[in-house]
Amino acid sequence: MKDNYIELRVNHDFGDILTTYFDFLKQNIKKFTNVFISYNGIFLIGLLITSYLLVSGFIGLIAAEGGFSGSSIGQSNEDTYWIYIVSGGILFFVILILVAGLNFSLSSSYLVQYEKSKGLNFDKKEVWNLTKSKLGSTLVFILLLFPIYGVFFVIVLITAFIPLVGLFAQYILQFSLAAWIGVSFFSMLEQDKGVMDAFGEGWKLVNKNFWKSVGVNFILGLLNGLLLFIVLIIPVIILGVYTFHVVENNVDVGSSIVSTIIYTLGLCLLLILSIYGQCLSQIVNGILFYTLHEKTYNLNTRSKIEQIGQSNQ
Repeated sequence: MKDNYIELRVNHDFGDILTTYFDFLKQNIKKFTNVFISYNGIFLIGLLITSYLLVSGFIGLIAAEGGFSGSSIGQSNEDTYWIYIVSGGILFFVILILVAGLNFSLSSSYLVQYEKSKGLNFDKKEVWNLTKSKLGSTLVFILLLFPIYGVFFVIVLITAFIPLVGLFAQYILQFSLAAWIGVSFFSMLEQDKGVMDAFGEGWKLVNKNFWKSVGVNFILGLLNGLLLFIVLIIPVIILGVYTFHVVENNVDVGSSIVSTIIYTLGLCLLLILSIYGQCLSQIVNGILFYTLHEKTYNLNTRSKIEQIGQSNQ
């Protein structure tokens, strides 16, 4: 396993970060996906329930308004459908908060264990143990994101009034914020820092390497989105063909179990892949952290020089 180790504590340039990420993904995709499924099981079930509630609610409302088939089933059940939608929305919000913290931590812990063991020679329980040991700090970190994003949205609203330049400013702010949060969280786990110290370290690293941090999050965010889109192509085609069938044949979706199942599974898959994409984004920022940290402190380089010196004595 160690022979295939991809060294992360290296002062990579922009292109090397991209190459390192995809090499890492290629080597670790199977094991990381296993970790993701193993520790997200209950939330995946929750997302399936959420999808069912949302789909049932929206399909019911469409049918009540005479949607696809053109014939209304009446208003008697509209309140029930809205209850489905509201319940599904609330459940989704709760799951989203919990899953965001868990998977930010899982993907970071996985990278830490990979670096610590110098390869794939570690058990998924070690990933969970590190994640579990940081649950308190993770909760505090997530709570602090609410005021941070609040300030971010205020700035976005202000820049929205600036033609053209404001649009570019919004994207720069978005990707720099993603880099700061991701690098800060990784610093908290990898260096065992307190939450505020981790935010400070993340700010220092990203601020010193601002355009590299923004560029990495932009390019790899775009490429990750493209990868997920490719994975979704077949399900999207199936849903598109089925929806065309529904419209053309005036299928009563309100009473069709098949429609509910197909749309529920489609929405659930979309939500799961979105969460998985979040994990990949944090792996990007973990690799970025090691690059920026090594560029700033040169710890790995110094260690290698000392080892060479000792071996020559």
